[in-house]
Amino acid sequence: MEATASAKYLRGSAQKARLVVDMIRGKDVNKALAVLRFANKRAALGIEKCMRSAIANANEAAEKANVTIDPDDLWVKAAYVDRGPTKNRRRVRPAPQGRAYREQRHFCHVTILLSNDERAAAKEAKGKKSVAVKPAKLAESKSRKRGGAVAAPRAKRATPRAEARTSAEAQPEKKAKRTAKPQAAEPKASEE
Repeated sequence: MEATASAKYLRGSAQKARLVVDMIRGKDVNKALAVLRFANKRAALGIEKCMRSAIANANEAAEKANVTIDPDDLWVKAAYVDRGPTKNRRRVRPAPQGRAYREQRHFCHVTILLSNDERAAAKEAKGKKSVAVKPAKLAESKSRKRGGAVAAPRAKRATPRAEARTSAEAQPEKKAKRTAKPQAAEPKASEE
């Protein structure tokens, strides 16, 4: 059985509320409530109220269906945060040199889905051995070639010793060229 609850127009941005919701997704209800109670975030209070509302909705739906449900068996199947409006919550902050910065204060909408069904990941883990799956994935990822700049061959760097050798070899050639120029100029002058 599944039950949902949503809390609309909570103060605070959706980005900050998502940090809290990410901590409780996929956990048991009791663990999630403990996390929300001791989370050091302002959004945690509104999300905790939404969680308690979802638990109450699950109990109510079970009573209507004439089914018994244990709240301890519930877990957070899905939880997400949507962005709310900022209309009529625009404020102005004073800024230097007589200017003003416009500030938007945000709302967000939180939705939580609880379920007492057995988790799909737990079923797969019982049916298959997870040890056999991991090496195949590792072998597959190692055999894949990476594209882009990563796959391009790199130019070999010359070591400092090799650079010193090449510069030492180049110096005698330069000296020979310098001495060769005046010798070539002398015969021309003698011929005239």
